[in-house]
Amino acid sequence: MALQFLVDGLAMLAIMSSVSGVAAACTREGLFAASQSYILAQASGSISALNLSTSFSYQENNKPIDIKRGMLLQPLKIDLNRSTADTAACASYTLLISSSGPKPYILSPPQPAPSSLTPKKTLGYLQKENWWPLNTTQQAGVTRELLKKYGDAYLDMWTDPKAADSISWGKECERVEGSQYTNPCGKSLPRGGSKTNNGNRRYVIDETLGSVDVLCSFDSLGSLPDSHEIRVEGGTVRYVHTVTV
Repeated sequence: MALQFLVDGLAMLAIMSSVSGVAAACTREGLFAASQSYILAQASGSISALNLSTSFSYQENNKPIDIKRGMLLQPLKIDLNRSTADTAACASYTLLISSSGPKPYILSPPQPAPSSLTPKKTLGYLQKENWWPLNTTQQAGVTRELLKKYGDAYLDMWTDPKAADSISWGKECERVEGSQYTNPCGKSLPRGGSKTNNGNRRYVIDETLGSVDVLCSFDSLGSLPDSHEIRVEGGTVRYVHTVTV
């Protein structure tokens, strides 16, 4: 089972853990329970809340480190948390925002944001969003294949001048990147220019929520740990969130 997390402009954390009863763990309920254990661990600053196997591995900012030296040992007051689940990949993605402590964070997971303004502004935007499961109308045209296609196309915009036009942008489409808000999110998009493709892509695709999160290395701008999350409703993009370390 894989839990993949990040931090806005900040730090990426991933826990890879093989568990007994994988089939049972790879239900939405099991994956959300694993995400909840991560949230409790970060809130308490104690890894004892995590149910890890002896063969798990841990990364921050795309690099393996000792979990006992990582961000999870820093307790945070969490103002917002939201998780998605990918039963096909047996993976979950969790976004956390802590804006009211001594050091503000936007985590998908961990590292302090450059100022308290960034998490507070991002929190205000994301609290207004609707992340309920897609209704029957919103589900139309939303497939696992489409979600992955849009996730890849978004990251390809920095190298492929045609990539932006391969995505169907919703009329009410909101983009939040490092506390910067853009609406509609289909404007002011990259049209190539870099020769380096964004690599090391790992996907969490949740068809129930119409979501794809791509954890990657943002190599087009300098090998930066990165997360791009997209929600699709009715075949068109509704929300985009970017977290880059």
